[in-house]
Amino acid sequence: MVYKITPVPKPRQTRRDKWAKRPPVMRYREFANQVRASGLTYLPGDHVIFYLPMPQSWPKKKRIEMTGKPHLQAPDTDNIFKALGDALYENDSHIWKISAEKRWAEDGSIKIVQKANRRYK
Repeated sequence: MVYKITPVPKPRQTRRDKWAKRPPVMRYREFANQVRASGLTYLPGDHVIFYLPMPQSWPKKKRIEMTGKPHLQAPDTDNIFKALGDALYENDSHIWKISAEKRWAEDGSIKIVQKANRRYK
């Protein structure tokens, strides 16, 4: 399944963030709302591919060259996955295995490749 949701990393939050409107926290909250509304599901063993949008400043030639290539800069894959896990589950301690990658794309999205045998819940 492919979900048209632009991935964002999980920001560090403090008590102040309950009332302060910091941009990274607001981006994460919007991301979490989109994930919950989309019906996205993840079980341990599934593989997640995060497609991150390319900068608008890149020339067309570079955009074509980099489409689908590994995203080798910030944000870290584990921070993006942390945002996804926290958006999906109140307590994500049952996630015992993570398989994720991040790649360049024209538009941001999340692809879940489900494991053939999804018996671990």
